[in-house]
Amino acid sequence: MSDILPFLKSIISVSGVSGDEAPIADLVQKKWTPLVDDISQSRLGSIHGLKQGTLKKSGSKAAASSRPSVMIATHMDAIGMMVTRIVDGFIYFTNVGGIDSRVLPGTPVIVHASGTKEELYGVIVMPPGNLLPEGEGGGVVPMKYLFVDTGLFAGEVSKRVRVGDRISFGTEPVEMSGGTVSGHTLDNRASVAALTVCLEELQSKSHIWDLWAVATVQEETSFGGSYSSTFQLRPTIAIALDMTFGRGAGASGYQTFPLGKGVTLGIGPSVHPFLYQRFKEVAERVEIPIADDLMPEYSSTDADAMQLIAEGIPTMVVSIPQRYMHTAVELVALKDIQRAGRLMAEFVASLEADFLERIVWD
Repeated sequence: MSDILPFLKSIISVSGVSGDEAPIADLVQKKWTPLVDDISQSRLGSIHGLKQGTLKKSGSKAAASSRPSVMIATHMDAIGMMVTRIVDGFIYFTNVGGIDSRVLPGTPVIVHASGTKEELYGVIVMPPGNLLPEGEGGGVVPMKYLFVDTGLFAGEVSKRVRVGDRISFGTEPVEMSGGTVSGHTLDNRASVAALTVCLEELQSKSHIWDLWAVATVQEETSFGGSYSSTFQLRPTIAIALDMTFGRGAGASGYQTFPLGKGVTLGIGPSVHPFLYQRFKEVAERVEIPIADDLMPEYSSTDADAMQLIAEGIPTMVVSIPQRYMHTAVELVALKDIQRAGRLMAEFVASLEADFLERIVWD
C-alpha cells in the first residue's frame, strides 16, 4: 500500500472553493489518469475516472455498455468565502458553504484576485469591540463585520480584487503526532485520497463490475456535481465517500467517532440496507474496523442526490472520522484514510455478476 501522505498534502494545499474547483480538479485528474482506463470532466467540472471491469457478455460492443457499474463519489470542492465589498483596502466577505464565524478571526487566507490573476495572502481580522455597533461586540462577532487585511494600500487592493472573488483558507498542512494530519479542506480531500488508494489497490485486484471514480463539484453548496454526474453516468449502484464527526473535547455524542479506529457505515434513508450489509460483511472479512453512523434524516453527503436520479439508485455512505470539521485546522488519522480506500477496493472486487438481482429491502 503506497504512502498517501504526499498526495494528501498536495491536495489540501490548493484551493477549490465550491463553484471554482479548477485547481484541485487538475491535480486529481493528473493523479488518476494512470490508474484508470478513461478519464474525462463533466460539464460542471467533476472528474470521471472509469476503471473497466472484466465481466463479459455476448456481443462485444454490447458487453461494455451492459456491464454493471458502481460509482464512488468523493466531493473535491471546499468551503470558503466570497468578496462582497472593499472598503479602504479592507476586504469584506460572505461564506461559501457552512462556516462558523467563531473560528475565523486570526485565520490566514488566500484572496484569489481576478483583477491580476494572483493569490494575495491575508488574515481575517475582527474589529475591536468598542468599534462595533452596540450589542455586537460582547460575544461572537457576526461575519458581516469581519474583514481580510492583505497589507496592501487601498489603491493596490482595488486594482487586484473584485467583488465575487473567492477566498480560501491559507493554513499549511501539519503532520501531527499519532499518525494524524491537520489542515484545511480535509473535508473532503481526505476522501479523495482514500478513493485514490482504492484505485491503486485495484491495480492488482480483479473486479467484474465497472468502477466510476468521481470527484464531484459543488457538494458544499448545491450537490450540483453529484446530481449531474450521476445523471450522466447512470451507475447501477452508488457510494458517497465523505467525512464524519470525530470524537474529541466537547464532541462525545453518538454521532461522533474516534480517530484511528476505522471508518463508519451510514444507516438511514439515504442508505440501501442491502449495500450496508455487504459493506459490513466485507469489512469483517478483511478485518477493517467499522462503526454505525446514524443518519435518521439526510446524510448531508452526495448520497442524498445520487439516490434520487432516474428511477432511483441504491446508495451507500462510508465516512472517515474527522475532528474540527469546516475549520482551517481539520484533523484526520492517516490509517483511517488507508482503511477507507482498502474497504472500497475490497467491496468493488466482491461484486458478483448477479449482485443487482439479489438486492432486496429485507
